[in-house]
Amino acid sequence: MLAPQNAQPRQHRVDHLLIAEMVAPGSRVIDVGCGDGALLQLLADTKNVDGRGIEVSRERVNACVARGLSVIQGDADRDLADYPDDAFDYAILSLTIQATRQPKPVLENLLRIGRRAIVSFPNFGHWKVRGSLLFTGRMPVTENLPEAWYVSPNAHLCTIKDFADLCKVVSARVERAVAFNTWGQQLGTWMPLTVHNLMGEKAVFMLTRKWER
Repeated sequence: MLAPQNAQPRQHRVDHLLIAEMVAPGSRVIDVGCGDGALLQLLADTKNVDGRGIEVSRERVNACVARGLSVIQGDADRDLADYPDDAFDYAILSLTIQATRQPKPVLENLLRIGRRAIVSFPNFGHWKVRGSLLFTGRMPVTENLPEAWYVSPNAHLCTIKDFADLCKVVSARVERAVAFNTWGQQLGTWMPLTVHNLMGEKAVFMLTRKWER
C-alpha cells in the first residue's frame, strides 16, 4: 500500500540515530526503558537486530507489542539482575538512567549482560540549565527535562562530567562519547570535557568493561 502523499517521514531523535550507527548489523540488543519502541524499530529496520525491550509502562509495552516488537514489562532497577552474563551484544539505556533509583548497579548490570553498553542522558550541566537555575532560582524545564520537579520521574540528574566519573567507578572503558548541542549537532571530539559539559544538551556513551572474567 502506498503511503499518502502528505505523509511525513518519522523524525528520529539524534541520539537514536547515533546509537543505530554504533550497533553492528545482526546484533543481539536489549533496549532498557524502551518507551514507545522507536529505537528498537529503527534498529530492526536499519540493522536487522535481534531486539528485545523492557519498559515499565504497561500501556507502552502493549503499544510496542502491537507493532510487532518483542517487549516485556520490567524495571531496570529490579529486573536486569535476572539476565545472564553476556546475554546481548549491546545493552542500551536511552534517556533513562536519570530516572533509575540506583544508577550505579543499573550501569554495572548493563555492562554485565551486554558486551557493550550504550547510555544516553540529558546533561544537567548544559548552559541553559545553569542559566535557568542562576536567573530564576528554580529547577529548569527544558525539551529534554520537560516535567516540573514535583512530577518528574528523574531522580538522579547528572552532568557529563558526573557520568564520566561514574564510568571510572564501575571500571568501564569509554569507547566513544558524543555530546549534542541545542540544535542536535555533535560537538567536536577535540573539544575538552569541560566544553562538552557546558555546551552539550545530551550525551551518548558507548562503554565496555575493563575487567576479565
